[in-house]
Amino acid sequence: MNHDFISQSISVVHPITLSHGKNAQVWDTAGKRYIDFVGGIGVLNLGHCHPGIVAAIQHQATRLTHYAFNAAGHEPYIELMRRLADFVPLSYPLSGMLTNSGAEAAENALKIVRGATGKSAIIAFDGGFHGRTLATLNLNGKVAPYKQRVGLLPGPVYHLPYPSVDTGVTSEQALQALERLFSVEIDVNEVAAVIFEPVQGEGGFLAMEPAFAQALRRLCDAHGILMIADEIQSGFGRTGQRFAFPRLGIEPDLLLMAKSIAGGMPLGAVVGRKALLDSLPKGGLGGTYSGNPMACAAALATLEAMTDANLATWGEQQETAIVSRYQRWQARNLSPYLGRLTGTGAMRGIELVDTKGAPAPAQLAQLLAAARDAGLLLMPSGKARHIIRLLAPLTIEPAVLEEGLDILERCLAQLT
Repeated sequence: MNHDFISQSISVVHPITLSHGKNAQVWDTAGKRYIDFVGGIGVLNLGHCHPGIVAAIQHQATRLTHYAFNAAGHEPYIELMRRLADFVPLSYPLSGMLTNSGAEAAENALKIVRGATGKSAIIAFDGGFHGRTLATLNLNGKVAPYKQRVGLLPGPVYHLPYPSVDTGVTSEQALQALERLFSVEIDVNEVAAVIFEPVQGEGGFLAMEPAFAQALRRLCDAHGILMIADEIQSGFGRTGQRFAFPRLGIEPDLLLMAKSIAGGMPLGAVVGRKALLDSLPKGGLGGTYSGNPMACAAALATLEAMTDANLATWGEQQETAIVSRYQRWQARNLSPYLGRLTGTGAMRGIELVDTKGAPAPAQLAQLLAAARDAGLLLMPSGKARHIIRLLAPLTIEPAVLEEGLDILERCLAQLT
């Protein structure tokens, strides 16, 4: 796909042009059907064109398509923030704001913690991804392609190894790296916040070690460091529950949301402790399109569908299907390139490695093309682009999920 009128700096994984979609299936302009295990990179947990979300957008379009909340309030924004305060499983009273995207949510979180603490240093993690805007680039734990040729980035930001069963980095090793950071690089009293994904998305669906998260929470409390949990990809049911951070046994001070918050409409949010959200002067937060009424209406419909019972059922069905199929592949020695199953709940990745256990990005590229030809869309992840992200809608029909896994199985078996 080569359109001269579109920036060639935009990378497109699949050289096809989509026409329409329904739940977990999409069709291209040639009429070819695909099973969608990409889901808009985690945006479509409720699938393409969910009837409740479509109806909410259509209804809102007849009432109010836009109003800037900084100019005058509107009902969808107010009602959504009220509902989010009930939906987010934090024990303290919440306050928040809406944004246009996940990166914008992360940017505003940086502003908030600076305003609240008077400090600017941030701790982030290897393999993390928090956006493509200039400030969020420096939070990302990966240089290529995000940080290349863009010059000096806002900071200071310090990176730690990400402790996870999937990375082989233990909680003790990560805590030792943190101790070294405060001994060699920066005074602990100069750190404003630490930001992390409870389950890394771009990093390869890597789940953080709970013991480390709990130790980090104690350290933050002891030194006045704020904790930001980025649930932009892991939130809104992706792991089979509302958010992933409760699995860690901690509560963050700020929570970042986007992607599946509004069924495909552009929307994000920052919520957290009221004192933090009130730390900047009047007018310090906001934006022209932030909390657009139609996006808010879509988000309200999303919350209606995301009951705990639905999330548990959807998550269990998808996790069981993926894990059982992977275990069968392992038992059969389906492919010499089949590596570990990463992630947790319904948020799973499959690693491709060579005979020495090293990343196998060439085989993943081969797999992407073969699966696409067979009617399955997949998405790569991981530092070496060697981990398949499985992001089928939670609402995928069981028969369609099995069909997609059948295609993946055949393509894995044919890797060379």
